[in-house]
Amino acid sequence: MNSLIGRMTPYIQATPLLLILGFFLAIPILFLVVISFWDYDFAGMYPSFLLTNYTDVLGSWVTWKTYLNTLKFAAIVWAITTLLGFWLAYFLAFHVRSAVMQMVLFLICTVPFFTSNIIRMISWIPVLGRNGLVNTGLISAGVIPQPLEWLLYSDFAVILAMVHLYTLFMVTPIFNTMMRIDKSLVEAARDGGATAWQIIWNVILPLAKPGIAIGTIFVVTLVMADFSTVQVMSGGQSASVALMMKNQMSLLQYPAAAANAVVLLVLVLMLVAGILRIVDIRKEL
Repeated sequence: MNSLIGRMTPYIQATPLLLILGFFLAIPILFLVVISFWDYDFAGMYPSFLLTNYTDVLGSWVTWKTYLNTLKFAAIVWAITTLLGFWLAYFLAFHVRSAVMQMVLFLICTVPFFTSNIIRMISWIPVLGRNGLVNTGLISAGVIPQPLEWLLYSDFAVILAMVHLYTLFMVTPIFNTMMRIDKSLVEAARDGGATAWQIIWNVILPLAKPGIAIGTIFVVTLVMADFSTVQVMSGGQSASVALMMKNQMSLLQYPAAAANAVVLLVLVLMLVAGILRIVDIRKEL
């Protein structure tokens, strides 16, 4: 009897989490998949089993361009946030000696997150606008004769806002990983004659890969699911899959939006699976 209870204890302990994940994750995804096969018109949705929504998604060049544009945003934002996140985390972990000062500086990095994403995003508009701070300063300094139109309502503005919004999601896991690196490894490499760049490339970077992988998952999934930043910062001149789904839902085209959501989910899961095959992040979890 005691052995049976001992074998069942882990399952009993995991039951609350399984119920929560089942109710708030598995069941909604199941509904999403089911609805993606339904028929619809301007009046409502009709239970059915049609592949029309998926053929519209996979057979439209406009949709393919939207997915490619979304992947472009994800790739550029990932590259910039990885570069910024690695060096910020490296500075905090290896150049700030005091643990108290490390925490203080890290908390300073989180201060902007005390406000909403929307506020932080639209704060760039008076900076990048035609009569904004950047254009005004450049014109006053005689650098440019007239305002730069591409600063706002462009892909540049979208990428800049996303980098601002999501860099901390890259900094945090990398910093957490670097704090676990044994400093004696760095000292041993330095004693062996390695330069600073050799230590970073051969010691710190390989050991920081799990943190980079976790940050990549955060950033890529957030960028691919972001529609408000694309809509506001591009001025409606650019598109993403999430924005396309938002527009479909505003037109009551829920099955079409569900089909797009399923395709996007599969794409994100494939990216995450690829990352997990390259880097083992279990030691960080």
